[in-house]
Amino acid sequence: QVQLVESGGGSVQPGGSLRLSCTHSGFTDNHYCMAWFRQAPGKGREGVAIIGSSGSTGYPVSVKGRFTVSKDNAKNTLYLQMNSLKPEDTGMNYCAADLLCAGWVARDYTYWGQGTQVTVS
Repeated sequence: QVQLVESGGGSVQPGGSLRLSCTHSGFTDNHYCMAWFRQAPGKGREGVAIIGSSGSTGYPVSVKGRFTVSKDNAKNTLYLQMNSLKPEDTGMNYCAADLLCAGWVARDYTYWGQGTQVTVS
């Protein structure tokens, strides 16, 4: 059974930093594509970082240069380092996983965590 559990969210002032973690079980992430999505109130899920099974990464323009995704295969943990946070970064952040790297389309990811809230104000 695949499980993903996010942690590390919180409230910060603009310009601050947070590091999110996603601990997973039920699969080995060197075969899976993993991603971070966020959802602001009243909006759909927006992809903010992708890391493929090979370790290649991708980011949308909105967070590139500020966010860094990484993973520790030995700890079965995915990370998202968020720097220079802005109020528009506020939202519930989810990690997602799938055997295929689906890009930024949330519905193409099979496995999801419950989310961790990030508030920047």
